[in-house]
Amino acid sequence: MGRAEERRARQRGGHRAAPQRRRSAPETGNRSAGPAGGGAPRKSLLRRIFSWKKILGTFFGLCLLGIAGFAVLYMVVDVPEGNALATQESNVYKYSDGTLLARVGETNRESVDLDKVPKDVQHTFVAAENKTFYTDSGIDLRGLARGLYNTARGRGTQGGSTITQQYVKNYYLSQDQTVTRKLKEMVISLKVDQKKSKDDILAGYINTSYYGRGAYGIQAAAQAYYRTDAQNLTVEQGAYLAALLQAPSQYDWAVATPTGKKLVQARWNYVLDNMVKQHWLDPAKRQAMKFPKPKEPKGTPGEEGEKGYLVELANQQLEDQLMSEEGISHQDAVQQVVNRGWTITLNVDKKKQAALERAVKEQLTSKLDPKQRKVDGDVQAGAVSVDPKTGKIVAMYGGTDHFKHWTNNATRKDYQPASTFKPVILAAALQQGSVTQDGKPINADTVYDGTSGRQVVDHGARVGFGPPNEDDVNYGPVTVQKAMNDSVNSVFAQMGVDVGMSKVMSTAKQLGMDTEGMQAVPAQTLGSMGASPLEMAGIYATLDNHGNKVTPTIVKDAEQKDRKVTMPNPIGGPAISRTAADSVTSVLTGVVDDGTANRSVANNPLRAGQQVAGKTGTSDCDLSAWFTGYTPDLVTSVGLFGEAGKAGGTGCNGATVKKQDHVPLTGALGGGRVNGGGPPAEIWAAYTFGVTHAAKFDLDTSQGAAVETPTPSMSSQSPSQSPSQSPSGTPTSSGSPSQSPSQSPSQSPSQSPSQSPSQSPSQSPTTDPTDENPLGQLGDQREQLHQQRQQQQP
Repeated sequence: MGRAEERRARQRGGHRAAPQRRRSAPETGNRSAGPAGGGAPRKSLLRRIFSWKKILGTFFGLCLLGIAGFAVLYMVVDVPEGNALATQESNVYKYSDGTLLARVGETNRESVDLDKVPKDVQHTFVAAENKTFYTDSGIDLRGLARGLYNTARGRGTQGGSTITQQYVKNYYLSQDQTVTRKLKEMVISLKVDQKKSKDDILAGYINTSYYGRGAYGIQAAAQAYYRTDAQNLTVEQGAYLAALLQAPSQYDWAVATPTGKKLVQARWNYVLDNMVKQHWLDPAKRQAMKFPKPKEPKGTPGEEGEKGYLVELANQQLEDQLMSEEGISHQDAVQQVVNRGWTITLNVDKKKQAALERAVKEQLTSKLDPKQRKVDGDVQAGAVSVDPKTGKIVAMYGGTDHFKHWTNNATRKDYQPASTFKPVILAAALQQGSVTQDGKPINADTVYDGTSGRQVVDHGARVGFGPPNEDDVNYGPVTVQKAMNDSVNSVFAQMGVDVGMSKVMSTAKQLGMDTEGMQAVPAQTLGSMGASPLEMAGIYATLDNHGNKVTPTIVKDAEQKDRKVTMPNPIGGPAISRTAADSVTSVLTGVVDDGTANRSVANNPLRAGQQVAGKTGTSDCDLSAWFTGYTPDLVTSVGLFGEAGKAGGTGCNGATVKKQDHVPLTGALGGGRVNGGGPPAEIWAAYTFGVTHAAKFDLDTSQGAAVETPTPSMSSQSPSQSPSQSPSGTPTSSGSPSQSPSQSPSQSPSQSPSQSPSQSPSQSPTTDPTDENPLGQLGDQREQLHQQRQQQQP
C-alpha cells in the first residue's frame, strides 16, 4: 500500500497496518518491546505526571485562584482614614545614663493646594518618580511583583512604586515591609486611583513626603531650602526638591559629601531630561538651566548647640541599620525614623561630652577673635571620642552650634587627614610583611632616605612623585621610627610604593576608611584623600584594640512602641594582626614623646603617667590640622578645618574665595601656620587627661618607641644614594630586642641625638616647637625630658 493510500485509510478509520520492514536477520538483544501488536512505546512516568495539559491546567487554576483571592481582598480591604499626621510624634534622645539629651519632633508641615504649585514644578515630581502617572491605574504590576518577591525573601521593597503607591504608603499605611502591607498598598492604590483625581493624588504625595531638614510637604521644603513659598518655586528649584526625595539627608547640599553632591546633581539632571522627553520642558530652556544651590538651613527646636549634631548622627546610624535589617530604601528609612515616636538612647557619656565641649572652648573658641583677625572667623573644629574596647562614641564635637553651622565637622569628609594617614602605611607594611626595594623587611628600625623631594622609585623606575618634607627639611638616612616622629613625607611616599599602593588602600579599608572611589596612587601617602574625625577615630581605635575592627557607634538602643532595634556589635574580628597593630601603636608613642606632639601632649602638665600614642597631621596649604591620639582606654580624633566664613580674598589655587570654600588656617589665633601639634593636640590633651587615668599599653611587639631597643649607629648604615636603592635595610647593629613590650617610653635610651638614628637632620632651621617637624633638640634636653617623665611615673 502506498503512502497516499495509507493516509486515506487512516482518514476513513481503516485499521490496515503498514507493512513491517524486512529484517535481514532476527533481532536479538535486550531491546524494550512495545505493546502487543507493535503499538507505540509506553510513555515515561515523568511525562505522564507532567503532561503539557496538566501543566497548563495547573497554571490556569492558579491564575483563577489568584484572581478570586484578589477579588476577595479587593472587597475586604477599604481605604482607611489618613494617618500621616497621627504618626508624627516626637523622638526622644537620651544620654547613655538615661538622662534626657533632646526631644525633637515639632512637625514642620503646611499643606498647599495643587493650584498653588506651578505646573512645571508639579511635572518635576512626576518626571522624577513616575512618568506614566497620568495614564496608569495607580500601580506598576511589574514593580509590584518584584516588590512582593523581594519582601517575601526578606529583601524589602526595591523600586517600582508609583506616585499613587508612595502616597498611599505615606498617608494611609505604615512603612512596615511585609507582604500583607504590600498587598494592602496595591488594593488601596487601585481604589484611591478610582476615587480621586490625579491632581488630588499628586497634591497628597507632595504634601506628605519628607524632604529633610525636618520639612514635611512641599511648602515647608520650599521654605527650608530656598526661603520662598511653593508658589514661587522655579523649575530648577522644583527639580532639586523632587530629586531630594530619593535620599533627603544624603542629598541635602549643606551636609552632602562630595559623592552626595555628585549624586544629587545627576538626579537633578535626570529629572529635567525626563521633562524634556515628556515634552513638558523646552530643550533650549533646559540647556540654559543651572543647578540651584539651596540656602543654609535653619535649626530645628531641640537641636541647638551640640545636640543637633548628636541627633543627626544617631538618626543616620539608625536609618542605616533599618536599611540593612529590612532591605528598605534610604527614603523609606528616613520616613521611618524622623519624628516617628522613637526613644533613642545614645552611647554618649554625659560627663565626657561636657569635658570635650569645655576643652574646645578653653583651647580654641575662646581664643578666636574674628574682629581682630579675619582668619579666626574661618576656623572650624570637629572631634570624636571612642572607647576602643566597646566601639561606643562617648563624646562628639560637631561645631560651635548646630543652628549656626549646620555641617557636622565630626563627620564631614571633605578635608584631607594629611599625615594622620601615615600609620596606615606602616600598618600595611607590617601586615603584608613588605620589604624595601633591596629586599630588607620594613619595620620601625628600617633606614630610608629622608631627603626632601626625593623621587620615589619602583624597582629602578621613577614613578614621577617626590613630595617635599615639612619646611623642605632634608633628613638624610633616617629610621622609620624617626620618620614617623617627625612626619617625613619622602620616607612614607617611598614606603607606600614598596608596600604597593593597592595594598595600602586595602588595609585602609580593612581598618575602617571609606575608600570607595579612591585611587591607589603614591600621592595618597600624604593623606590627600578626604576623611572625617569619625573615620580616623575608628581607624586608630582598631589599632588600639590590637587590630580588632572597631566601628564607632553612637546608638545604644532604639525603641518605638512595641518595636526595638538592636544595633550590630561595634567590635568585629581582626582587621590586621595584633602584632602589626601593636607595633604601630609602639611607634606612635614616639610621636608623642619625641616627635611632633611632644610639647602639647608629652609635656602637658595634666598628664599623670598615661602612656599615649598618636599622630599629628597638617594638610597642604594649611587647610586642615589634626591630632588623633589614644591611651589604652580612649581614642580621640581632633580636626581643625579652614572654612571661609565670608566671601572675599584669594584661595590657595588663586581663585576668588566664596563662602564655605576651603581656606588656609595660617595666622589663626595670632600665630603662623596651624599644625596638628598645636591647637588640635592641645584640645586632645585638655580633654583626654581630664577623663582618663594612668595606664600602660599591653603590646605584643618587639619594635617601636614603646620598647627599649639598642640604638644603631647611623655612620655604618647610611642607605645607598642610588635612586633605585635608596631604601636600605635594618641597621645591623640594632640587634634583636628582648625587652618587655610593655615598658614605658620613658625607659628608652637617652643617648645624644648625634649617636642615634633620631639625630637632627642635615639641615637645622629654627622652627616653632609646634611645627610638624620640631628639629634641633639637644641631647641634654631630651635627657631632662626623660628624667621628668620617669619622675611622673607612679
